[in-house]
Amino acid sequence: MPTSSDFWPHSGFTLTQRDADGRLVLTDELLRAWWHRPEVAPVAESCAHELALHAALLAEPRRAVSENELAKFDDADARDNYRVLLAWRDRLLAATSLEAAYLDIFRAGTVTVPPVFIDQLVQIIVHGMLENTEEPLQVRAAELFFRPQKVAIEEGAVMLADAATVDLHATGGNYGDIGRLLIEANTKPRRVELDVIDQENAETYWARNERHDTVVSFSYNRAALIAFCRVIEKWIAHFYSVAVVVRPLRSIEAKHWAWHIGLDAEATGILNDLYAGVELDEARNRRILSLFQLDFVDPSVVRSDVAGRSVYLACAMNTSDVLRIKPQNLLLNLPLASIS
Repeated sequence: MPTSSDFWPHSGFTLTQRDADGRLVLTDELLRAWWHRPEVAPVAESCAHELALHAALLAEPRRAVSENELAKFDDADARDNYRVLLAWRDRLLAATSLEAAYLDIFRAGTVTVPPVFIDQLVQIIVHGMLENTEEPLQVRAAELFFRPQKVAIEEGAVMLADAATVDLHATGGNYGDIGRLLIEANTKPRRVELDVIDQENAETYWARNERHDTVVSFSYNRAALIAFCRVIEKWIAHFYSVAVVVRPLRSIEAKHWAWHIGLDAEATGILNDLYAGVELDEARNRRILSLFQLDFVDPSVVRSDVAGRSVYLACAMNTSDVLRIKPQNLLLNLPLASIS
């Protein structure tokens, strides 16, 4: 049974190394794993030039690849896939660490990196951040940083389930051929029953950590929400070595707050409107899932106009009842004096 020492075995974290500052460093082993991705792994129809280049990259993952080499491919899609992955590789190679590469993606302005690569990079970094943790709910809560969650409101409780897992069940993907036939015949499959984990049974997460089939309560002061607060604290400390304290709120009582950060696109818009004095309609108000207060342990690290005051955070679901956390918002929008 997996334990806290070996969760997410396929994240790619074990293929990295750490530098003297504890940052994750790109290795040839991790690059080789990316060259095994289905977008570029050889298939029966792969031409000799494609096979030769793939073998060369496995042998020497950092080797330069010319456009002339790609032009020899018979398959145009394969050429495009290689260009995308080579651009991703070169971005990582140009950075001093995986953390630096992650920040550079968003500081550069327009984001051109495919979301699947960004999500995998976040998972690797979060895995390293939580290495050897004994808190399974923090690991489950950390999945929100790179896996969208489907939201259900049940008797006032906010419940989160992995969106991809819910979609798989809803489309009959977990029922095999019979399930697909039921869907095609417009026969509704049975309701998906996923296990809810809380403080009492949190240890069961270790045995199923890559199945993404657990539900957590994101309601005020529930254990999973508290765990999410700890993940936010660790994420900021990992990147900036800045200590913060995050706690859930029932509501924002401050009438004129100094700073806010939306943890997703929907919450960003809602907080911006609230700050500007715009009254929310009932539909948008219902999308707010959680509110948080963030305080800096050392006020001197904060911009002078925010020092000594709290930062307010929010999560909100979109119109499809999906929560998509953008962890970069915590890094790019934090009112630190060093990045202002």
